[in-house]
Amino acid sequence: MPPRAPRCAPALAVAAILTLAVVLAGCGGGTNLLHKTQTTTRTSTVGIQSEDPQALARLGFPMLATKNTTRVDGADPIADAAAVSLAVYPSAAAGTHPTAVTLAPTDDWQAAIAASALMASPVKAPILLSGPTSLPAATSQALSMLAPTGAGQASGAQVIRIGSVPAVKGLRTVSINGSDPYTLAAGIDRLATAIAGTPSSDVVIASATNAAYAMPAAGWAAESGNPILYVGSSGVPAATAQALQSHNHPHIYVLGPSSVIPNATLKALARYGTVKRVGAVDPAANSVAFAVYRDPDCTSGQACVHVPGSFGWAMRSPGHGYVLLSASRPLDAAAAAPLSGSGDYGPQLLVDDPSSLPKPVLDYFLDYATPGYTAEGPTAAVYNHGWMIGDQSAISVGVQAEVDDLLEAVPQSSAK
Repeated sequence: MPPRAPRCAPALAVAAILTLAVVLAGCGGGTNLLHKTQTTTRTSTVGIQSEDPQALARLGFPMLATKNTTRVDGADPIADAAAVSLAVYPSAAAGTHPTAVTLAPTDDWQAAIAASALMASPVKAPILLSGPTSLPAATSQALSMLAPTGAGQASGAQVIRIGSVPAVKGLRTVSINGSDPYTLAAGIDRLATAIAGTPSSDVVIASATNAAYAMPAAGWAAESGNPILYVGSSGVPAATAQALQSHNHPHIYVLGPSSVIPNATLKALARYGTVKRVGAVDPAANSVAFAVYRDPDCTSGQACVHVPGSFGWAMRSPGHGYVLLSASRPLDAAAAAPLSGSGDYGPQLLVDDPSSLPKPVLDYFLDYATPGYTAEGPTAAVYNHGWMIGDQSAISVGVQAEVDDLLEAVPQSSAK
């Protein structure tokens, strides 16, 4: 199965969508507002005039987009979630609205990440974020613009509420309640199973106490629909054990090294299914390990790509999408998950220093991501696309520029 070239919109078109989204999203975090305008109604926009002294800054290059990358320029995950939802569902023409939207809590990153599984087919619900008392302006306005039509597979729900989030008046709602992250993750799993009609044969186990190692699971859940369940420092909680039992001896994939999820926990998990570990010693390397993993592994006679019946991204060739996140912003994993479950379907890779691309991620791009083209020319090559999630406090423009260069198609003899 040859690598699939991603379906990427032209950079300017994507930047225009995100500029509109950021107008709304700037209200979510209360800081670093890019625009003062607040509106819940779409209006026609006027292009940037060449005489405008801020023309280049307002166009957003290279901050919002380069030839191979696009930035979601939120100052916080609430803003990023609003922008991503509108990038995935522009909601400006028939057929471009989601059927449902997931409303996840900002005070429970574990539940928000677990909710990423609801972005998978058939519901494909993007994620918006909120605190417990009232919807942030960015979330409220994005929800109004998205205007979800209702998911028949989820009893016609337009909003899926997770945990402690406000009620949404006027929209049909399904709520998942729980007193802790383990219970909420198990509740999300039950809903996903009810929607699918059968439990998933694959389950991801992540750490409930170390967010950076759990983050890459969000993108995979959004693409595959595999549930994310959690373990703590003292073993397998009752809610997680009960959820695993409902999956009838599944394949269990533990994300993270033994320093994060001990071997004793894997032994306890083996009561409920077959267990394999995927992970590496630091968060960036852990995200790379998950991006290249596939079970069953590639053999010498197979192309290493994700195929039905296998688990894992198996991203060991160019021609894909990639989503870069700050390891210090775990809610961004949930906010950006819809980008992994649509468009160019990219794994989530972590950056632990805003000003520097981590060596494991750099080496990954050098080893697998740079497309080389032959005498047929660049138009016959496969192409990459990178999403940068968050403003420059999360990922610098310098890192974005470096990634843009690494993703560029080059002559075969010059491939990095």
